[in-house]
Amino acid sequence: MSTLSEQKIHTLSEAIELRKTWKKDHQKVVFTNGCFDILHLGHVDYLEKSSQAGDKMIVAVNSDRSVRELKGPERPVNTEYARARLIAALGFVSMVIIFDEETPLELIKALLPDVLIKGNDYTIDTIVGSKEVLEAGGEVSTIDLVPNYSTTGIINKLKK
Repeated sequence: MSTLSEQKIHTLSEAIELRKTWKKDHQKVVFTNGCFDILHLGHVDYLEKSSQAGDKMIVAVNSDRSVRELKGPERPVNTEYARARLIAALGFVSMVIIFDEETPLELIKALLPDVLIKGNDYTIDTIVGSKEVLEAGGEVSTIDLVPNYSTTGIINKLKK
């Protein structure tokens, strides 16, 4: 029986306990994060490829407040709960956690994933949390992004 998407959304304290269980069971945990405002092919491709780097996949989703800080007052288009549910509905995602900070650094430090992944619009040294994950013996890598897919591009196209 599969888990309902809503059941994959966790608080930090729940996430820490689940992470401990996965570690005890020798599950390799992958972590990534983003706004995921309007889910599109670029997101799904990136998340699916990221999930292949381990056994369990944690996706941290920016809160509505942090998206506004990063993207401007007209964003997000979808609420944090709607975005989290859409990401959680992807079968290869094991856990979703919403974070309100500017970066997921505190989450990364608390969960210490085995693999930290971002898109190739970042370099290893610019990925938040890379130092902490590498110091703990983990891996940090990037995934090639699908060209010409972005939420901003979709929004601009809709405005025309």
